[in-house]
Amino acid sequence: MRPSVRKSVFAGIAGLSLAGTVAGCAPSATQGTPATTGGTSPEASASTPSSTSSSLASSGSVYKDGTYSADGTYVSPNGTETVGVELTLASGNVTAVNITQHPSNPNTRKFQGEFAGGIADQIVGKSIDELNVSKVAGSSLTSGGFNQAVDKIKAEAQ
Repeated sequence: MRPSVRKSVFAGIAGLSLAGTVAGCAPSATQGTPATTGGTSPEASASTPSSTSSSLASSGSVYKDGTYSADGTYVSPNGTETVGVELTLASGNVTAVNITQHPSNPNTRKFQGEFAGGIADQIVGKSIDELNVSKVAGSSLTSGGFNQAVDKIKAEAQ
């Protein structure tokens, strides 16, 4: 291929790429405005985080101080398990935690015990709205029951 033909081919490809990129930025004829689509445009979505973040920032004060408890369940290889959670709240922050173990077998006893021994280091001092544990001291399944119990406690403490 001759050098001048090669340059023309590359210039044509570059031009098409640029045109496709610019065209992709423009709204299509089928997209509506926020007024006609009920606010589903990107512009309408952009305002959502600021209103959400301000309500989340003030949500810590909606929880009543006190000690709350709830049970959460999770599925292990041995079946459905239950873990008891007791949280003490002050100004929406966790000041103490107590785990009540409900083991159905030695494996569950081991993992719930490890979870109970390590959970305080991860959550005490944090806002209850920030709690969402995934693995504590090698125990990952117990976290599902813990998070479920926290959701119940949040509802009770409001």
